[in-house]
Amino acid sequence: MNSGVDFTENASVSEELESVVVRFSGDSGDGMQLTGMQFTDTAALLGNDLSTFPDYPSEIRAPIGTVAGVSGFQVHFGSKEIYTPGDSFDVLVAMNAAALKVDLPKLKRGGIIIANISGFDRKNLGLAKYPEGADPLNDGSLDNYVVHKIDISKHTKDCLIDSGLGTKEIERSKNMFVLGLLFWMFDKPLEHTIEFIESKFAKKPEIAKANIKTLNAGYNYCESTEIFINRFKVSPAKLPAGVYRNITGNHATAIGLIAASEKAELPLFLGSYPITPASDILHELSKYKANGVKTYQAEDEIAGICSAIGAAYVGNLAVTTTSGPGMALKTEAAGLATMLEIPLVIINVQRGGPSTGLPTKTEQSDLLMAMHGRHGESPLVVLAATSPSDCFNVVYEACRIAIEHMTPVIFLSDGYIANGSEPWRFPSGDSLQKIKVSFLKSPNGDNGEILPYKRDEKLVRPWIIPGSKGMEHRIGGLEKENETGNVSYNHHNHELMVNLRAEKINKIADYIPLAKPDTGNEKAKLLVLGWGSTYGTIKTAVREAIKEGYDVAHIHLKYINPFPKNLGELLNCYDKVLIPEMNKGQLLQLIRAKYMIDAKGFSKVQGLPFTTIEIKEKIAEMLS
Repeated sequence: MNSGVDFTENASVSEELESVVVRFSGDSGDGMQLTGMQFTDTAALLGNDLSTFPDYPSEIRAPIGTVAGVSGFQVHFGSKEIYTPGDSFDVLVAMNAAALKVDLPKLKRGGIIIANISGFDRKNLGLAKYPEGADPLNDGSLDNYVVHKIDISKHTKDCLIDSGLGTKEIERSKNMFVLGLLFWMFDKPLEHTIEFIESKFAKKPEIAKANIKTLNAGYNYCESTEIFINRFKVSPAKLPAGVYRNITGNHATAIGLIAASEKAELPLFLGSYPITPASDILHELSKYKANGVKTYQAEDEIAGICSAIGAAYVGNLAVTTTSGPGMALKTEAAGLATMLEIPLVIINVQRGGPSTGLPTKTEQSDLLMAMHGRHGESPLVVLAATSPSDCFNVVYEACRIAIEHMTPVIFLSDGYIANGSEPWRFPSGDSLQKIKVSFLKSPNGDNGEILPYKRDEKLVRPWIIPGSKGMEHRIGGLEKENETGNVSYNHHNHELMVNLRAEKINKIADYIPLAKPDTGNEKAKLLVLGWGSTYGTIKTAVREAIKEGYDVAHIHLKYINPFPKNLGELLNCYDKVLIPEMNKGQLLQLIRAKYMIDAKGFSKVQGLPFTTIEIKEKIAEMLS
């Protein structure tokens, strides 16, 4: 246990713990994602800090009972600041033999196993590829753990025997029995989940009643049987004062877009095509039609970005969302938006590749695509979020930069932070940075003509609403003559325009924050430089390493193109630089090329995030 508590001790009711990691694990149809999210929402509602890691197969219905079909949800909650979902588990809920086989290696010695006996019959053991005759629940192989063997399936059926529901509906309710068990174990109330069930199944009251009854049955089972010797309590975390809600990265992204739309006083348009793991942004924004948000589910990725370009042209805050495969299809239109120099936010929720790759697994695989994935010289702004709640801040900043600098901006998230969740403190409207919008409404040439590519001190061209009287101008994908926007094949003009577009992006560094250490100081022997979703793991590892006497610091980049103006100077303050990435060293290439420093890479491409211990061991290795 993170607090140093051994689950094997006999303790009285309500033992106080600092933090706990729980893993819900079963078949895709066992409802582990919903169970985990409901447990998480309740923990957040009660003031715990937390971090989650949904981990599920790509198939809608993966092979039942098999190792490949295991769906897991991990939540780390506590009374202290939490930055990762945890390297290992304190409690494992195993709905079948395959779930136990997959997740047992990460269960802490002395940890608790709650095993659904019905999932460990001969058939399930065979599907999980246990050796003939093996019985992990009874052969002594789990003696180092506290094992609670409960026939969850049977208790659920007994609870709902008079419900009038069919066998399938009853079977689907067993996750609520599990949730009741965990709520009792960690001394949490049922009311929040009951309200959720009543809302979710408002049009199916018989389903709502069955789920609530099963939830209560799981809770009461613990009360009546005294199967758990220990009952644990995790107090609220001491977080900064404010109003909080539990939020996933995709939902935070959607709300950030709406906030930017309101702050800029521009209509929000999303042109998108569904793709895992980005689809939830489209789903969430589609709920805000009453707020003037327009969502368009296009027939393909190309139509999605082209519709967004059209919306930007006529004065909307325009967005398109996708993941890696869709990003590849959007590249030609992204080049068009670069040539047009219009504000467009391109959201890429990265996943494992190449091709279809690992649709539900995480990877930082598209950084170089974001930097260079267009033909010709077409630099764009690239930003990356660090955590689920940070998606709000960074996508808001992406909108601001796109509008104020008249450029497409690529916002990078990934599956880990898009589907993960954490508490998010509501910002006030006054705390959000202003987004300055201006449309050209009168001729800007010395002789009264319209010059659509005449630039200001930021090298930004004007935004002109088409159809405005007397403001007719030329726009398109062919090279533009400087200032006039007329089609030009002049070689000197082309070089001038290429340089102007690049310099405009570079000048954005004058309007973004300088880089600074997140943890540690500017004179440490080793710097761990990260970007994106590695933030929580690196921060935790560096903080622990500093406590153990290592001279190490941590800088995390949100602005990747352009880099902060002082980054090169800052990097040269450290003897060594380590760059952990969930790819084969993409930021590493950029840093080495731009700043000519001998940074070292640390790659992981397993579809899984780094663990704290992996980063700490690499720190120790480099400082040895």
